[in-house]
Amino acid sequence: MTVERSLEEITPENIGDALGIEVRDDQRRAVAPVAKSLAEAYAFRERAWPRVIRCEGRAVGFLMAFFDFDFNHALATSEPDLRSGLWRLSIAAAHQRRGHGRYAVAAVAAELRRRGIPRLTTTWHVGDGSPERFYLGLGFSPTGEMSGDERVGELEL
Repeated sequence: MTVERSLEEITPENIGDALGIEVRDDQRRAVAPVAKSLAEAYAFRERAWPRVIRCEGRAVGFLMAFFDFDFNHALATSEPDLRSGLWRLSIAAAHQRRGHGRYAVAAVAAELRRRGIPRLTTTWHVGDGSPERFYLGLGFSPTGEMSGDERVGELEL
């Protein structure tokens, strides 16, 4: 059975769908709320790529990618280090474990390839509720870096 999934740019018509995406209670400390992500997308509008994830027309998640972001600036170091990748990924609690997260990462990877970017960077919370197994299962490799309390991983495209 083929499942129809898509990404939608955030618009006045679907912003309510995006804001309605909520992860499981045990995951809330591991990922920022969609409202915070949308505020950051506005502040970094040249670098952020927020999208609603739809399955069969229903909003099932939210992702935000980033392009050519100075990663070391975020780590408070001085040497520029431009990276691109997945900034946020939230799959609604009722829609998890159905392939939507895997689809979202693949969609971001395809957009990076389209832009000629050879590597996808992301971070994940370490500890209870961590999505680390998910990212490692997709082929991400930890870089050995930490961004605050989050592990940095990369996927070669």
